[in-house]
Amino acid sequence: MTCAIIDDEPLAAELLASYAEKTTFLELTGTYNSAIEAMRVIRTTPVDLLFLDIQMPELSGLEFATILSPQTMIVFTTAFDRYAVESYKVNTIDYLLKPISYDAFMHSANKALQLFEERNKAQQMKLDDNFFYVRSEHKLVRIMLDDILYIEGLKDYVKIRLSSPQHSVHCIMNIKTLEDYLPQPEFLRVHRSYIVNMKKVEALDRMRIMIGDVMIPISDSYKNNIMQYLNGHTLG
Repeated sequence: MTCAIIDDEPLAAELLASYAEKTTFLELTGTYNSAIEAMRVIRTTPVDLLFLDIQMPELSGLEFATILSPQTMIVFTTAFDRYAVESYKVNTIDYLLKPISYDAFMHSANKALQLFEERNKAQQMKLDDNFFYVRSEHKLVRIMLDDILYIEGLKDYVKIRLSSPQHSVHCIMNIKTLEDYLPQPEFLRVHRSYIVNMKKVEALDRMRIMIGDVMIPISDSYKNNIMQYLNGHTLG
């Protein structure tokens, strides 16, 4: 799994680089002292995992995260806990407070590795039969793509809300794994906690999607994707 480090404090960057170099499943491709410096490389040659400082001159880590590939997993590193809530509005998997120990680094790296392996497994599966299986309540449950209304990411699992039959399936899984697996633009991430089957959408207003009697919020981070879809499916 490839990774890179961006931190405007050279000592902090060197410490994280030393952690990455002794972690067997990580391949460090670069260490940068500014987001501007890293942008030229990472935007053309993305990495799987990025350890990204938040407070940096010219371009902050939060600003830089919004222009990265959605496939890039981000672990924010900072000396200030006040950014924690804001950091999870972008594509982040963890948040590390400085000074960062190797144990904390490994905890984040292992979270990324689990997600990385889930993505690879999902990519190997085929959608030709228009269904997939998930583990739920000690059994394998078949999910037909056309039956999915929406998917909600909860704390330790996801809820797949189905139209036929009228019920939900709960399974231990990261919502990002399903986002990577499901075909787009039929299925769109509209919020950190929601993926929607756009064929089932009955109405939209500025910041909400209506499916049946359920109102699903739209977050600013995903608003552009939804607008692009609507532009191609709107008359008049």
